[in-house]
Amino acid sequence: MPDFTAWTPHAWHWWAAGVALALVEMVTPGFGLLWLGVAAVLVGTALFLFPALALAGQAVLFAVLAAGLLLATRRWLGGGRVEEAPPGPPLNARASQYVGRVLTLETPITNGQGRARLDDGAWIVYGPDGLAAGATVRVVGVDGTALRVEAA
Repeated sequence: MPDFTAWTPHAWHWWAAGVALALVEMVTPGFGLLWLGVAAVLVGTALFLFPALALAGQAVLFAVLAAGLLLATRRWLGGGRVEEAPPGPPLNARASQYVGRVLTLETPITNGQGRARLDDGAWIVYGPDGLAAGATVRVVGVDGTALRVEAA
């Protein structure tokens, strides 16, 4: 059985690990492995320049460089903060913002249904029969893509 207790990595081991981590980064999302690879390449370069650097020193240097690069990237990219949604109704309930608005009917409400102009579009409205075209109505609710109205 081989004795690995006396084994110490050479600069090319760190460089190979750095390249391998960078290659794995190409097929995975995020930036984490890229910076670990950069840290490994930097440790390999330090080991090349200072061949007497002990294994413990290499490990500490790798940990410090990796953590520093990851934290610097996190700060540079904004810390992963998610922007808050703009104020207003939820995305799937945008029509609820029209509750309380007063509209003018384009067509009379017959059999409980008519049409009213709202901003730049015409909406189907549900309400009491007998309201004529030109009557003002107030939006009291939303039914899918139609508005429920009552006489204003």
